Amino acid sequence: MDAKVRLYVDQPLGAGQAVAVGPEQASYLFSVMRLPVGAGVLLFNGRDGEWLARVVDAGKRRGALLCEVQTKPLQLPPDMWLLFSPVRKERTNFIVEKAVELGVARLMPVTTRFTQGERWRQDKQLAHAIEAAEQCGATAVPQVGEVQPLERALAGWPADRALFWADEALAGAGPGAAGLAGLEAGRPGAILIGPEGGFSDAEQALLRGLPFVRPISLGPRILRAETAAVAALVLWQMAAGDWR
Repeated sequence: MDAKVRLYVDQPLGAGQAVAVGPEQASYLFSVMRLPVGAGVLLFNGRDGEWLARVVDAGKRRGALLCEVQTKPLQLPPDMWLLFSPVRKERTNFIVEKAVELGVARLMPVTTRFTQGERWRQDKQLAHAIEAAEQCGATAVPQVGEVQPLERALAGWPADRALFWADEALAGAGPGAAGLAGLEAGRPGAILIGPEGGFSDAEQALLRGLPFVRPISLGPRILRAETAAVAALVLWQMAAGDWR
């Protein structure tokens, strides 16, 4: 396969399907990457899998690609949601990027008493998630939600979705995987990671009083927020995700 570029498009994909290229993507493909007519490009849209397409028109501000053959079927990530409190810009970007790479269905930013992160830009983080999916070979992009208070996110929570709370109070209480033991593959789940300052007493009391919340330990040390997100996702993937 001679394709060196992989691109997300919000258009149908299929054998013989033409795909229009707008100004931003045309600049990337034909000015930055300097792809000529006939060059291969891998395309995905989160619905139709991955397709090999050929450049048939390469203009400065527009272009066109023609789909030839499917190279991957659609591979949806596990039904896992990640709830986290935004931190500093580059660290929040890291959380989004690694969550896409590891495999989540939804990113849910929440504000808490001690949230200190910069303003959440849903459009910017969706673009960041798309870029991560392009780079890691994913065929789907997780849903990226608007930021909301933790209490609102927990209201009306689906009863069949366990929420695994990375509880700092359990640091050193045993192996992180212990709290995930016995999980069945394919079951919906969610992970909650706190802000840099941890959860307030009121938030901890709220979480401990909810029947769907399962506190877990992430090992003997207290982790930074972005490290905790990666560690928790790895543990869940090993216990009940699509790594088994």
